[in-house]
Amino acid sequence: MDMISYKLDEQVAVIRLDDGKANAISPAAIAGLHAALDRAATEAAAVALIGREKRLSAGFDLSVMTGGVEAMRDLVISGAEMMLRLYTFPLPVVVGCTGHALAAGAILLLAADYRVGADGAFKIGLNEVSIQMTLPTFGVELARDRLAKRHFTQAITQARIYDPSAAVEAGYLDETADPSAVAATAIGHARRLGALPRAAFHGTKLKERSATVAAVRAGLHDDIARLTMG
Repeated sequence: MDMISYKLDEQVAVIRLDDGKANAISPAAIAGLHAALDRAATEAAAVALIGREKRLSAGFDLSVMTGGVEAMRDLVISGAEMMLRLYTFPLPVVVGCTGHALAAGAILLLAADYRVGADGAFKIGLNEVSIQMTLPTFGVELARDRLAKRHFTQAITQARIYDPSAAVEAGYLDETADPSAVAATAIGHARRLGALPRAAFHGTKLKERSATVAAVRAGLHDDIARLTMG
């Protein structure tokens, strides 16, 4: 089954992630997201990126991450490029976090403009340290930009995992909603933000985020070249 589906809802590109399992971010998923964003850039005013029931994403595909160092590094570098594209995308990007969002799933939240999370017993956070992985610089810098300062060290170095309410306070989410309302709420916010003048929105977004992008770009490939699991 294809993980990525696309539907234009008036002027909102609704991109859904659903692999029937954990919504792992694989090479195929990254390619599908790029293709969906390419299409959105030509015909939409905003993007709503929505997960499957009880899952946004569990992170990078574990079979690739444990299948060899080079394959792991290739996946992480392509994932970093995709996150940076979302982070600087010319259209507003709203994420409907339908449940758990861990590791790269949490970075998806950090890369978006607005985040709606499902209420419930869900786990949100950067758990890399707890699974013996040094968090790549792109994750650190996106977290530095989007998370509340007093949660930063707990969130990245101490691998703290948050429930949805605490994730709002920490900065992973902007609001929570009943699980049945997450998609509609996210699409509504995308429609609201999509009404902003596009050139002014994108120009200001780039100014807001240029320092973070520069910090990531400065050593992105060298950082990933040193990345290991365990």
